[in-house]
Amino acid sequence: MSSESSRSGVGLPQLRRARFAVAAVFCVHGAVTGSFATRIPWIQDHAGVSAGQLGLALAFPALGASVAMPLAGAVSHRFGARTALRGLLTLWALSLVLPAFAPTLLTLCAALFVFGATAGMSDVAMNALGVEIENRLDRSIMSGLHGMWSAGALIGSAGGTLAAHLGSDARLHHTLAALTLTALGLIACRRMPDLRGSEEEEAAPPRFALPPKSALVIGAVGFCAVFAEGASLDWSAVYLRDVLDTSPGLAAASTTAFALAMAVARLVGDRIVDRYGPVRTVRVGGVLATIGGLLVVAAPHPPVAMCGFALIGFGVAVVVPLAFAAAGRSGPNPSQAIAGVATITYTSGLIAPSAIGAVADATSLVASFGLVTALALGLVLGAGVLRSAGRESVKVGPPAQAVHDPRH
Repeated sequence: MSSESSRSGVGLPQLRRARFAVAAVFCVHGAVTGSFATRIPWIQDHAGVSAGQLGLALAFPALGASVAMPLAGAVSHRFGARTALRGLLTLWALSLVLPAFAPTLLTLCAALFVFGATAGMSDVAMNALGVEIENRLDRSIMSGLHGMWSAGALIGSAGGTLAAHLGSDARLHHTLAALTLTALGLIACRRMPDLRGSEEEEAAPPRFALPPKSALVIGAVGFCAVFAEGASLDWSAVYLRDVLDTSPGLAAASTTAFALAMAVARLVGDRIVDRYGPVRTVRVGGVLATIGGLLVVAAPHPPVAMCGFALIGFGVAVVVPLAFAAAGRSGPNPSQAIAGVATITYTSGLIAPSAIGAVADATSLVASFGLVTALALGLVLGAGVLRSAGRESVKVGPPAQAVHDPRH
């Protein structure tokens, strides 16, 4: 048992139970995201917005998260980690209903701002607890936790695919999903000990530190991966519907295929990186993502495009955690470098959905995913900058300072 466990009075069996509880929380958080992503075409039609307007609206979740995230630390300090997580996760799950009820672009943007704010705050809270449990167990669990997030996104997107196939009204679907996920989240939080660190441990690190020069090229690799991830998650269903004229159910299934690929890659990522190293892993991942992008752009039929989206998911899944690891060894101040890379990658997540919409409005969605393909190729060309991660940093679990992406 670690010294922290002894100091807090939390025994090893409790910490093990807490590990499973926080894994369930990650799964619930991901399921909310997956449930939303598969019904984006329905929400677009209900609000009566164009592709460009939808892209603008999809920037608001990240904007809301960036505004609200700094508040999460204060909330956790004031109410305790478990109570804060319980409340924030409940707000996040219940906010799922808001976008489906938005009848106009303005109300959709407002709903997505709240959706993103609750996502970001609950994301910070659950990752902080995950890191605390990892430290007290004295072994890595963060890779598995993020894999559970992807598994939850897969479950949520599978439910959304079924709802879309049945022609279900997203307002009803998301109301039922929100209530179910709220109940599951509350059950998981009950198994969580209220872990508290010392005042020094609870001091929040800077969240948006300017990156040092040594972190810029590493951050650029992370930027490419997060852009491809955000574009595929938010736009894959719209792409199949608008470009390949598929049914709503099959279009939603493309998001499920992408989420499945991400989940599998993250759950096995540690073993792959341990065996082949970060540079080779990212380079091969970049090749897979590039091939996937080419399949999406050239797809004559929906199954080809769905395979392309799955390959993009496989290719980018472990890139960002490896970028954080490399940043931690890239200069004299690891925390600042990691925070800098996190800032760059989070910016990518902020702009990707709206950038795809803007390019689609100016040209076409096919051209938008040509841009995604070019950025995937950037992973192949830039993978060498991750060599600084070394053998000791090949684990996928992201450090605490780097956990800022509301998707995972």
